[in-house]
Amino acid sequence: MSAVSLFGRITQRRGLRQFVKFGIVGASGFVVNLIVFTALQRVVPDHDHPLQYDLLFSAGFLAGGLSNYFLNRAWTFRSQGHVGKEGLSFMAVSVLALIVGLIVGQIAAPWLGHGHRTWFVSVLAGIVVNFFVNKYWTFRRV
Repeated sequence: MSAVSLFGRITQRRGLRQFVKFGIVGASGFVVNLIVFTALQRVVPDHDHPLQYDLLFSAGFLAGGLSNYFLNRAWTFRSQGHVGKEGLSFMAVSVLALIVGLIVGQIAAPWLGHGHRTWFVSVLAGIVVNFFVNKYWTFRRV
């Protein structure tokens, strides 16, 4: 079997295709998150304080989540469901992933500090939560 036909077979699987699209959308949300987090770090004094870090992380994470919702709704899952209900579900999942990210950040911070390295690890921790809970709860009717 050639690599091209194997790739074709893999991309025919709906769940895998959705996961790849979710990853692409997630990458764009990752950029939004990073831009918001970095911009806030530049203007907020004492951003190394754990509480300040958590607030900055939360603002960036939720900004990325909001952009991800609209892109995932339109492109990844092609949903026609109620925008408000799905939006609330998606943001609830984002808050759950945020909590996971904050917990991971608290665990990682003593080794990585309260900066971009901890932010990166925290964001990665939320990706799996985001995909599976959104796929099987927020967009389950798609």
